[in-house]
Amino acid sequence: MSANESPARPRPAQPSATSEAVDAVDAVKDSAFLKACRREPVPHTPVWFMRQAGRSLPEYRKVREGIPMLESCTRPELVTEITLQPVRRHDVDAAIYYSDIVVPLKAIGIGLDIKPGVGPVVERPIRTRADLAQLRDLTPEDVSYVTEAIGLLTAELGATPLIGFAGAPFTLASYLVEGGPSRTYENAKAMMYGDPELWADLLDRLAEITAAFLKVQIEAGASAVQLFDSWAGALAPADYRRSVLPASAKVFREVESYGVPRIHFGVGTGELLKLMGEAGADVVGVDWRVPLDEAVRRVGPGKTLQGNLDPTVLFAGTEAVEAKAREVLDAAAGLDGHIFNLGHGVMPSTDPDALTRLVEYVHTRTAR
Repeated sequence: MSANESPARPRPAQPSATSEAVDAVDAVKDSAFLKACRREPVPHTPVWFMRQAGRSLPEYRKVREGIPMLESCTRPELVTEITLQPVRRHDVDAAIYYSDIVVPLKAIGIGLDIKPGVGPVVERPIRTRADLAQLRDLTPEDVSYVTEAIGLLTAELGATPLIGFAGAPFTLASYLVEGGPSRTYENAKAMMYGDPELWADLLDRLAEITAAFLKVQIEAGASAVQLFDSWAGALAPADYRRSVLPASAKVFREVESYGVPRIHFGVGTGELLKLMGEAGADVVGVDWRVPLDEAVRRVGPGKTLQGNLDPTVLFAGTEAVEAKAREVLDAAAGLDGHIFNLGHGVMPSTDPDALTRLVEYVHTRTAR
């Protein structure tokens, strides 16, 4: 070394891609949402909204213009953008993957479409044992666009958790047997009561498809999963226990080893809350019909509760929204874990600014 040369300074270590990935995972695990799922102390009550990515947002309507619903669910870049929109706008504590409960059915070849103003319509309803042949196993290759989209999302979300979801076997079975939406479920209930073996086989097969769909989302990077049983409120407790609970429990069992929080939600399920908790979820969603302090008595200990502001309150003005939100928070004050949400999904004509103000209010009022 010459007199004019100086020793080379050691260069600071650069974080590797692997260490950055580990840091990101740790940040997500330390999020308020996942802490609440685990019933751990939180810096504030976490907030997210069912159907937060959707028709209430003008930016959603703009990017979806001219694109059919089911097609939009198969475009990874579009799914990423729509999923991120409410996170950017509302500062919610979790993102919910943009999809539809019938996506896995479409992916395995079931002839169906989502008709505007109607909902999912099935070409060949399942009414006989021979019809079960339509329900083949779901493979990751069937929904490769989900894996791609979640990869894009987790890279963008940083410390914000992503919730994956699927329709519960009962709700999917009802669509498949009825052929579309129903208010009475006469065909589905006729099969459940009249041919219980066929019904059980149908729900068991749907449980396998649903579990496979959730596994794809978890393996791609989803931090939690929610099982929507939108139509379970049509059932009496005894029928739910005998004819539905085994299939839902199977779904939760199949994904238990991944260690991510599992959420169970249904509408009009006040009489079913204990049974829905027994199915194996870590978090039980509650609609607006049952106060959370009563819901915890029905569900029993060891579960986080999610909910449960009536979605229509958001049309009443800021003062009324805050008053009703306080009622929810006061009812949740004694819970081991609480995630603030609506008692169902965001309605299409909801003012997005009302949601943004609600998130800020809950965060501020519950700051520890």
